[in-house]
Amino acid sequence: MRIIRSFKHGVTQVENVWIPMPDGVRLAARIWLPEDAATNPVPAILEYIPYRKRDSKRSRDTQIYTYFAGHGFAGVRVDLRGSGDSEGVLRDEYLQLELDDGLAILQWLEQQQWCNGRVGMMGISWGGFNALQIAALQPPQLRAIISVCSTDDRFADDVHHMGGCLLGDNLSWASTMFAYNSCPPDPEIVGNRWRDMWFERLQGSGLWLERWLRHQRRDEYWKHGSVCEDFEAIRCPVMAVSGWADGYSNAVFRLIEGLQVPRLGLIGPWGHNYPHLGVPGPAIGFLQEALRWWDKWLKDIETGIMDEPMLRAWMQDSVPPTTSYELRPGKWVAESTWPTPRSTMKVYALAPARMLVSFPKPQKEECRSLQSPLGLGLFAGKWCSYASAPDMPYDQRQEDGGALVYDSDPLATPLELLGAPRIELELESNRPAGMIAIRLSDIAPDNKATRFTYGLLNLTHRDSHEQPQPLVPGKRYLIRLALNYVAQRIPAGHRLRVAVSTSYWPMAWLSPEAVQLKIYTGKSMLFLPVRKPRQHDALIRPFDSSEAAPPLRVNVIKPEHHNWRVVRDLARDISTLEVINDDGVQLINEIGLTIGRSAKEWYTYQGNDFNSVKGETLCERSFCRGSWSTRTVTRTVLTSAQKDFFLCAELDAYEGDKRVFSKNWDSVIPRDFV
Repeated sequence: MRIIRSFKHGVTQVENVWIPMPDGVRLAARIWLPEDAATNPVPAILEYIPYRKRDSKRSRDTQIYTYFAGHGFAGVRVDLRGSGDSEGVLRDEYLQLELDDGLAILQWLEQQQWCNGRVGMMGISWGGFNALQIAALQPPQLRAIISVCSTDDRFADDVHHMGGCLLGDNLSWASTMFAYNSCPPDPEIVGNRWRDMWFERLQGSGLWLERWLRHQRRDEYWKHGSVCEDFEAIRCPVMAVSGWADGYSNAVFRLIEGLQVPRLGLIGPWGHNYPHLGVPGPAIGFLQEALRWWDKWLKDIETGIMDEPMLRAWMQDSVPPTTSYELRPGKWVAESTWPTPRSTMKVYALAPARMLVSFPKPQKEECRSLQSPLGLGLFAGKWCSYASAPDMPYDQRQEDGGALVYDSDPLATPLELLGAPRIELELESNRPAGMIAIRLSDIAPDNKATRFTYGLLNLTHRDSHEQPQPLVPGKRYLIRLALNYVAQRIPAGHRLRVAVSTSYWPMAWLSPEAVQLKIYTGKSMLFLPVRKPRQHDALIRPFDSSEAAPPLRVNVIKPEHHNWRVVRDLARDISTLEVINDDGVQLINEIGLTIGRSAKEWYTYQGNDFNSVKGETLCERSFCRGSWSTRTVTRTVLTSAQKDFFLCAELDAYEGDKRVFSKNWDSVIPRDFV
């Protein structure tokens, strides 16, 4: 990344400003301004998230918003109610109160002397979510948004569920917010009230995972905040951004198809991060692209950005399988509309002898039974890669032995895919509930298998996520499943593989009991969105190199450490996936604050006992400045039996070495077709 130290505008930073809400609660904001903004008001760019402007995201925010202010915009970073230094209690994600507070922030910005009344919202993940949600409320101050790594559908395509299956990331993400919500505000900002504010959070935020687990189907809880319920409610321009290693790339396609406003879609090779920090690379000059967007929609300056294609996507080349990549080779491709008329569906039939053959071709029907090992999926990687750990899928041969696999012949010519592959699978089950995981892999001549897309389906959700229905054992069903969108090149000489399994642990929580499926080949087919290579792609304007303002100076006291470990205890027949996500300990010199953050996760099972599966998380956060020292420890354990989930959690808070707060949770939650 190129560090930019000199800008057209000098920059003034305001460490903390209080923004009053209608009910008297005050939200904490950090603001970057062009030096002459008081006499020459400018548009504001707002990011509104719970991730602690004062410390946790301080360096990232400094690089982004100093850059924007240096180019003539006000950068505004606000802590959500009950997070960071803001007052109140944060009780869940995307509540109506959060959106109402967002509207109040926009009104406050409009009234500031340094703001000309035009506002854009930008955010990654949570900030991308609420940018879409607030845009749907049509506040007059909001002129455009950039939504990065977000979704339009909180049930079908978020960290909680996939295809009606309960994701392991639901536990992981709940544990992350459990830890964040336990953290105190900074006494340098809030003064002597810090302890009262801290205890209000400790007592009031609650265990979000319990609430989420009580909504196992697509009910009103998940429809709230899902802008796909009414795309027409969004009236301002939208730039939607994600990466192929991120969990939210599908939403980009739905947004550019469903919205009726000026819009752009951008998908690179990245994980869950801003593209100027994108890993796997190549990273791009995302902040420059954002400036072109803001200049167009907040300053009425023609930058040519809307003359460019609606969609730009990184067409990934074939690579050997591994759990992390610094760089994904490929090329940029572009489409002026979506769906594109340049993609056609190539159809393959699942054929006898576990073959994948071009359709149409007469095939006799073959039936094969499938009951995957409980632990198939230990090498699947994370639903959403953060690129801070070896969290991408490993060689799929580790999993294929427990699946039904169908292989094509070696390709005579390369195949380039852009879009969402689909599967139609005829099957019957011996149980009223079950799931399928379908993986599509690129098989190299040396037989290494690289997964490039997949899909999950809770079979009781085959017709509806709102009204699931049990399977009738012994009855045949034709199941239709769209896999994740891809932009992928498969070279000549490589083979395609479809792998079907009845488990994908711990990416997806297991079915209530072991399930055996019968898979029939007669009507089972794969549909691939094939895009012919275009010479025009080589003429696409290249992105600039990544750049940003200087980062903060920090002293590393304890280095970060990230790892995934699969441990098999053969004597006890216990298997464990251990995830280590330790960010170490750092001193932020600018504010004299030492912070520490670590998290560990364990996903275990024994033999083929479906009642033995367990997910456990342990998170620790610490803050220290002089004699002020606080630490919180949160632990969550989720287990299940055939009819229930069992949730236990602990929260302990310390001042120095003294424990000053402790709370336990112990809940039984009935399974609802999950």
